[in-house]
Amino acid sequence: MVYRRPVASDGGHIWKLIKRAGGLDVNSVYCYLMLSDMFSETCSIAEREGRLCGFLSAFRKPAQPDTLFVWQIAVDPVLRGNGIGGKLLKDVLSRDNNADIQVLEATISPGNMASRRWFMAAARELESECSISELYDASMFPESHEAELLFRIGPFTLKR
Repeated sequence: MVYRRPVASDGGHIWKLIKRAGGLDVNSVYCYLMLSDMFSETCSIAEREGRLCGFLSAFRKPAQPDTLFVWQIAVDPVLRGNGIGGKLLKDVLSRDNNADIQVLEATISPGNMASRRWFMAAARELESECSISELYDASMFPESHEAELLFRIGPFTLKR
């Protein structure tokens, strides 16, 4: 498995992976093109033999540049359970230009147990606490959608 920064031409493949992975909001192909092009320093792809197997999208919060907000993590269903999601995160955090990140955040709906477990495992790996608070109430979504809880890990110090 190769872990690398995405490039714009990966956008369509990422969109297909998100659809294949299931359980995630599928954004437009354009969104994944822009993430791959404009946010490549905080996104990562897992690839085997030219096939996209995993994708992590994240960005630094503009008002809190030491905070990395993880937006989506997708792993091909046939490869789940192999630690690919954690390795995608490690790839992003190991980059020199991300050395000052001290906090990791994500929103997770109450029913998404897999993401909750993944984020709690990331907190253990980073040797930090994880706090959970309400962020977006279900009533804020115009269509049926669970609330989104904010999971916050940190502050932590990256080991180099």
